[in-house]
Amino acid sequence: MPILSHKFHHRIIVMIRIFLGLIFFTAGMSKLYFEHQFPGIIGPVWLEERLAEHDLGLYARFIAGSQIIAGLLLFTQRFSTLGALLTFPIILNIFVVTVSMKWQGTPYVNFFLLSLNAWLLAYDYPKLKFILTDVTRDIRPLPLKRQSKKADGLWLLSVIAILSSVPLSYVNTLAAWILCGTAVLAIIANQLVYRKKE
Repeated sequence: MPILSHKFHHRIIVMIRIFLGLIFFTAGMSKLYFEHQFPGIIGPVWLEERLAEHDLGLYARFIAGSQIIAGLLLFTQRFSTLGALLTFPIILNIFVVTVSMKWQGTPYVNFFLLSLNAWLLAYDYPKLKFILTDVTRDIRPLPLKRQSKKADGLWLLSVIAILSSVPLSYVNTLAAWILCGTAVLAIIANQLVYRKKE
């Protein structure tokens, strides 16, 4: 008898995806928005300023952008396996940095996030096991087929709108907030409609 029913386990996985997705999405956005005027759950928002002292400002923006993309992939569920794959090295990198800098408490938080991410990857093992095998002749070739190209297109447009809100925040913060909020709501609505059709 399984400890968790499949349906209950799936709900936990969805909650973990949303949790990690929100953490990383807001962390990246808060680093990139003008004067960090975006609510972030974890930090540090001053990463670019600190790394710029060592000519690593572009690297800090790359980290923030990666957090946004990984967070959106997880948060929206649509490409959550890809999000979990992308998030794992980001969290591992942050964990190693916090341990090496002897931060108090932060490594424990990052280890917890890393454990949640590992749980997601274990859950998605049936999707990932094909990249771990050496015996490829037994793998049935699958065509790249998406059930709803319209839903995928709306998701992509929403992501572009969210990313576009970052430079807009340097001109008009309120307009950037509206654009980002509208795009996030469009992603959520798109996901709900897609789920109903399924």
